[in-house]
Amino acid sequence: MSDREHEADVIVIGGGTGGYSTALRAAALGLNVVLAEHDLVGGTCLHRGCIPSKAMLHAAELIDDVVEARERWGVNATLEGVDWAALTATRDDIVTRNHRGVEGHLAHAGVRVVRGFATLTGPRTVRVQPGGDWTARRGIVLATGSRPRALPGLAPTGRQVVTSDDALFAPGLPGSVLVLGGGAIGVEYASLHRSLGADVTLVEAADRLLPLEDVEVSRQLTRGLKKRGIAVWTGARLEDAQPYESGVRATVTAARGQTHHLDVERLLVAVGRVPVTEGLGLAAAGLTADARGHVAPADWSRLETAVPGVHVVGDLLPPPALGLAHASFAEGMLVAEVLAGQSPRPVDYAAVPRVTYSSPQTASVGLTEHGARESGHDVVTNTMPLTATAKGMVHGQGGMVKIVAERGSGRPSAGGGAATSAARGAGTDAVGTVLGVHLVGPHVSEMIAESQLIVGWEADPTDVSQHIHPHPTLSEAVGEAFLTLAHRGLHQQ
Repeated sequence: MSDREHEADVIVIGGGTGGYSTALRAAALGLNVVLAEHDLVGGTCLHRGCIPSKAMLHAAELIDDVVEARERWGVNATLEGVDWAALTATRDDIVTRNHRGVEGHLAHAGVRVVRGFATLTGPRTVRVQPGGDWTARRGIVLATGSRPRALPGLAPTGRQVVTSDDALFAPGLPGSVLVLGGGAIGVEYASLHRSLGADVTLVEAADRLLPLEDVEVSRQLTRGLKKRGIAVWTGARLEDAQPYESGVRATVTAARGQTHHLDVERLLVAVGRVPVTEGLGLAAAGLTADARGHVAPADWSRLETAVPGVHVVGDLLPPPALGLAHASFAEGMLVAEVLAGQSPRPVDYAAVPRVTYSSPQTASVGLTEHGARESGHDVVTNTMPLTATAKGMVHGQGGMVKIVAERGSGRPSAGGGAATSAARGAGTDAVGTVLGVHLVGPHVSEMIAESQLIVGWEADPTDVSQHIHPHPTLSEAVGEAFLTLAHRGLHQQ
C-alpha cells in the first residue's frame, strides 16, 4: 500500500461496544475510519459476557417458570432436565447472528476492519501486527476493554476454577458452585447456576451484595436470593482454594470469624474487571495509566486525554464512568461526533441505568439515598412494594420501587395536602427533583427506561404524577410511588 492508503481520519483500537459504536457513528458522519481488532468484533459483551449470559439467564427463567407453574399455579408441568448441548447451541446461535450483524453494519458503513494487535507508536500513529503502520489525521480512539481480575495464586483451570469470561463455556453442569464476588456479575452467575439446579454459595467481602447500590436494593435482593435457596455470605473472605480432579476445596471466613470448609465442583471468580493496556504502547503517545490501569481523560466533556486527539471510551475509563456496555455506546457516539467537529452533550453518568439480570432483577438510575445525603441533598424517599399492586401479586416474587427526591423544592401538586407516612420525611407540600429510582423484582430491567428519563430530565414527582400508567402492570407501582410523593396517593397509604 502507498502511504496515503495507510491513512485514515480516525483509528479505533478495539472492536468491542465502545470501539465499534465509535466507528459506526464516525463513518455515518462522513469520516474515513479504520478499526483495529485482534479478536472478534463485538468484544467481551457480545462473545463472553452480556449476550451469552443473558441468553442463558432467559433459559434459567424458563426453568423457574416451570417450577412456579407446578408449585404455585397447579399446572401439571414436569421438568425432566436440561439438554446442555441444545441450550448452548441456542445461545451460540444468538451470539453468532449478533456478530454477523455487527460485521455487516461495519461493512455497510464503510469501516475498514484491520485484523491484528495494535500498538501506539506516537500521538497520531499506530502499528498493527499484522496490518502495517497507520496514521490518523483527526484522532485515535482507545477502546481495548477489560479482562477479569485474577486472584493471586489461583489461576483459572477452565473447569474447576473459572472466571466470568469462561464460566459459560466450561464443560457440563456443576452440581455445586462457590461464587466469589457479590457485584452484578457474581449475583447473575449465582442466580443462573441455582436455576440450573446447582447448590450455590455466594461470598462477598463487603457487608452487602451490590455494595454500590441502594441499601434497600441490597436487602431486597439478598432476601430474594435466599428464598431461592442460595447461601449468601457477606462480610466474608476466601482464605484458600485448592483445585483437585473433580472440584475445589475452599476455606472461607465468615463475617463473625467462623471458618467454613467447602467442597464444590466449581469455583467461579467474579471479583471485578481490570482495563487491558498491555502492549498498547501508551508511553509512545505520551500517555500513562493510573494505578488501576485506567486511562483518564483530561476533558470529560470530550473524553479526550491530555494528548490532543487521543480519546478513550469503555472500560479503560475510570469512575465516574460505569464500565457498562450501554454507557460505552454513548461514549463512542460522543467521541465520534467530537472528531467530526460537532459539540455533543457530555455523557451524564448519573442518568445511566444500572441493571442486574438475576432473579430477582435489580435496576437503578441516579443517586442512592446514602449518596444523595452525602452529596448534601435534603432527601425525601418513598418505598412501595410491588406486591401492593395486583400485577405484583400475580408474579408473587416480592420486590419494590424506591424513589429518592429532593425535599421541598418542587411545585405543589393540584391535590395539595400533606405527604402520607409512606413518603418518609416529607415535611412540605412540595417534593423537588427526583435524584434516583431503584427497582427490585421481576422484569424491572424493562421498566427502568422511564426512570432514566425522569432522572435525566430532572423531573419532580408532580411532573410524573400527571402521566397515567397502565393497569394492571408492574410499572403501575412506579406511577403509584410518584403519586404518593406528589401528595396524590391512591392505593399507597
